Amino acid sequence: MKTPTLSNITKTALLLTLGGLVIIALVTQLRSPQAPLDASFTTIQGKLLQLSALRGKPVLITFWATDCPSCIKEIPDLIQLYQRYHPQGFESIAVSMYYDIPSHVVEMSQHKQLPYPIALDLTGTLARIFGNVQVTPTSFLLSPTGHIVQRYTGVINMTDVATQLDIYLKG
Repeated sequence: MKTPTLSNITKTALLLTLGGLVIIALVTQLRSPQAPLDASFTTIQGKLLQLSALRGKPVLITFWATDCPSCIKEIPDLIQLYQRYHPQGFESIAVSMYYDIPSHVVEMSQHKQLPYPIALDLTGTLARIFGNVQVTPTSFLLSPTGHIVQRYTGVINMTDVATQLDIYLKG
């Protein structure tokens, strides 16, 4: 009888860990509320995005403001996340708060070269249907089935989001 080698033990541990993460993701999804799939976003370019049209893809929706230091601080990480995962099917939408001046939103998105869609929430409707968002940044990670699997108030934990995206996009 062969004694297990360290590499066999390591492989088994990795498989068990990955399997555990998949199970946790599935259980979390079963207990997660459904996102408002009838939500529609109007981008600063005037394009209409329907959340229901993104079903089948993981989506990150971030409510932000141009005068929010934490929002501005996390922009480089959001850009990096988008550039890494968008080619695999990930979508991200940044929603400016109703009180933000649209020209400031356009100016900052151009200055920061934001690659993901930027939507205006001029009436606060999107903030209301996502649970009355009032604090920025507030972000929602949606599973490919449209369930809200994580709500972040404050700066996002990018490692957590990347782990979830790895599960959704490789599964």
